[in-house]
Amino acid sequence: MSEGLEVTGLVTDFETRRSSIRALHGVSFEVGESEIVGIVGESGSGKSTVVRSIIKLLMPPGRVTEGHVDFFGRSLLDMRERDLRAIRGKEIGFVAQNPFSALNPVLRIERQFRNIAKAHGVDRGNQTRVHAIELLDATGVKDPDRVIDGYAHELSGGMAQRVVIAMALFLNPRLVIADEPTTALDLTVQRQVLDTLTRLTSGSGRSMLIVTHDLGVVANYCDRVLVMYQGRLVEQGPVSRVFVTPEHEYTASLLESVVRPDAAPPGGTATIATAGAGRAGR
Repeated sequence: MSEGLEVTGLVTDFETRRSSIRALHGVSFEVGESEIVGIVGESGSGKSTVVRSIIKLLMPPGRVTEGHVDFFGRSLLDMRERDLRAIRGKEIGFVAQNPFSALNPVLRIERQFRNIAKAHGVDRGNQTRVHAIELLDATGVKDPDRVIDGYAHELSGGMAQRVVIAMALFLNPRLVIADEPTTALDLTVQRQVLDTLTRLTSGSGRSMLIVTHDLGVVANYCDRVLVMYQGRLVEQGPVSRVFVTPEHEYTASLLESVVRPDAAPPGGTATIATAGAGRAGR
């Protein structure tokens, strides 16, 4: 497949002088154009390691030791760092789990947008500011003219994540990678942010690869799902199939662990995964 992302036989190791731990065992999957794919699995299953391996953002001592990652016919793992930096941001946008770790605390928000534009040679002066304000408005940032002149510490968690999403979409990337983008947010804000992210992705022909531990997110927003377990991709397929007739016992156990409405305690709440729905099933 040349029209999208293709990952083949990805192996990632964490090696020190005293030990070597294999974090990913031959992971293979694809993300096609205009497709939203979710990666699910318990903590430590390798979800975030997959996406960081793809775009070579692993922290030492982690490194990819085998496999191929092709993005629209170009091998990302074989690229020089300078060439890969030209793709990150411009063609692949990244939304981190913690928005405050992705924002510079000592620079105004406008300066951070300008730095993105300058890094890719597309800074257009006031047009850059106008475009940034338009994106902030589109992501639901209140009073974007004020926010763009401020600093990250002045933002709530939800607003900061919206700013990060706007930055990830700033250069109109073909693919957006979102690594647990709503973990630190309360439930109401989670839904708002995910609605915004998927609306801006699917409405433009972009693709998205979203890492999450929440099956409800996958059921409601994704076309296909990848199930990770102990560094292995144990199952993948359309949400409408995997969530209704899972083939791997680990997938079945994940689905069984989801709290259903009839299982909620009296007066309590329940996390509901609308199994079998997905974007494609609507």
